[in-house]
Amino acid sequence: MTSSQVDKQYDGSEAVGGDAPEEGYERGLGSRQVQMIAIGGAIGVGLFLGAGANIAKAGPSLIMMYALAGVIIFFIMRALGELLLYRPVSGSFAEYSREFLGPFFGYFTGWTYWLMWVVTGMAELTAAAIYVHYWFPAVPQWVTALVFLVVLFVANLISVKLFGEIEFWFSMVKVTALIGMIVIGLGVLTFGFSSAGDTASVANLWQFDGFFPKGIGSSLMTLQGVMFAYLAVELVGVTAGESEDPEKTLPKAINTLPWRIALFYVGALTVILCVVKWTEFAPGVSPFVEAFAKIGIPAGAGIVNFVVLTAALSSCNSGMYSTGRMLRTLADSGEAPRIFNKLSSTKTPAFGITISVLFMGIGVILNYVVPEKAFGYVTSVATAAGIWTWLMILVSHILYRRAVDAGRLPASSFPAPGGAKCSYVAVAFLLFVTGLIAYDADSRVCLYVMAVWAAALAIGWAVLKARNPQITQRREPELEKVG
Repeated sequence: MTSSQVDKQYDGSEAVGGDAPEEGYERGLGSRQVQMIAIGGAIGVGLFLGAGANIAKAGPSLIMMYALAGVIIFFIMRALGELLLYRPVSGSFAEYSREFLGPFFGYFTGWTYWLMWVVTGMAELTAAAIYVHYWFPAVPQWVTALVFLVVLFVANLISVKLFGEIEFWFSMVKVTALIGMIVIGLGVLTFGFSSAGDTASVANLWQFDGFFPKGIGSSLMTLQGVMFAYLAVELVGVTAGESEDPEKTLPKAINTLPWRIALFYVGALTVILCVVKWTEFAPGVSPFVEAFAKIGIPAGAGIVNFVVLTAALSSCNSGMYSTGRMLRTLADSGEAPRIFNKLSSTKTPAFGITISVLFMGIGVILNYVVPEKAFGYVTSVATAAGIWTWLMILVSHILYRRAVDAGRLPASSFPAPGGAKCSYVAVAFLLFVTGLIAYDADSRVCLYVMAVWAAALAIGWAVLKARNPQITQRREPELEKVG
């Protein structure tokens, strides 16, 4: 990529790899949409559905696991924020890996992030089908998954503004509902206005075999599922190239992360575990749905089920958005077929979205073949792919800080607190979680899948090098072009 193309990415006036202004992305995501995507975009089935299985493993200590992981996620996002304000581009993770680690890492990260979202889309479709099954048990899961896949696909093809509007309202529903759940739960704890009020108590966090009922080791093993619940917090990095004012909207979005984690993850879990004993939650059912069913509010469980359905569709919608942009970044660098570089008349990477949706369709097949196991299969693969993406963000940040300290690159207007130190801590934590995945027999399969994926990408890279040796040339942006 030439320095002029870097300029075009930065100011949004052209397509990443194109020559005409009309080929560029439309900066159609306003501050309102970016803020709501940041607040609610990551709240998906990892929290609403996956928390059920993790509560069964860890009990109340799951709250601590979410808090611990939340601190690490904040470190990751501040590292990403510093990079984004150094040079905001759509498909940023692959671009930063390419710049600071070399072309192969940009290629590997871009394709792996694409895999993460495709697989996450499968998980969200599976969850959505499970939620619809709550009302219509006679409808096969695969039928529901297919219908949702087609509807979201069409919406993503129309325009980035429509994506932003849909995601804004999806996120609004999730955020409003979670706040409502917390308020109602606190009301039950304080005033005992339902049948659950007789047993609701903060003491529920420790009086049933303690805060770590199955031991610290069992609690730590939930970190894989906890990290899956945080996948998509980095979505603001994908929206950077289509944000109207990234210098203002991105720092604001990232700085809201601590209270978002404290309220929507840690706070919501704390409340429902105080209202309902952890031993009463079933692994395969949303604990939020169960909690409202036990509280006894008329239609409460059905309302919550609608909310978690919205959460699943929201995350799948985000996945379609992300995959098309990442494929376009790869195509611009010669690491994917050139057809992925083309934009439709509505300024969307239509071909990339279409191919991604076809692969997400594998999730529909899984819902037909193994409906009871489909969710577990895909979440572990998505987590492993997400961990790689986060590691590349952190390593890129560490190398960027070294370059800034040496005077080779300009400083970002949004420096991460603690510099690179927090990035080192986050890297160590992610490697620890990877070790836990390898230790657990059920999740270990995802590492085998990732090994096959890495081998396939290595073969693909060899083919690309043979066809175009220039692809291995490292790009060094000029200081005045990226500052």
